[in-house]
Amino acid sequence: MSPKMGRPKAENPKDIRFSIRLDAETEKRLQEYCKEHGIAKGEAIRRGIHLLLSDKKK
Repeated sequence: MSPKMGRPKAENPKDIRFSIRLDAETEKRLQEYCKEHGIAKGEAIRRGIHLLLSDKKK
């Protein structure tokens, strides 16, 4: 048998999807934040969730 080809599996795959609704102002602010910090919207939202959860522990 030949070795497996393709991209290696990620340690923590992001395979759960969410769909959210935003008002125009929030979406605009999210886009500006992402552009400023050079990150994707999904990454910005994940960081926001982590911030909320870390505040909860305090």
